[in-house]
Amino acid sequence: MTCYFRHLGTVFEEAGIVITKDNRKELANIFRQITCEGDCPAIWRQIKKRLAEDEAGFVAELKTAWANRPSKT
Repeated sequence: MTCYFRHLGTVFEEAGIVITKDNRKELANIFRQITCEGDCPAIWRQIKKRLAEDEAGFVAELKTAWANRPSKT
């Protein structure tokens, strides 16, 4: 489900998100929404592309999506 998380430590840090066992699924759903992809390899391809094009913009989008999620844990 979250094969790409290990590559995103800096992104999570910049977005102010601490990864926990409890919020991994919620974050995976946010990445599905942001990338409009359904499976792990496709999501990771889109994330890499977006980071290469505009890392700050992607981080800002992630930060906003995390702050505005329906169930804050």
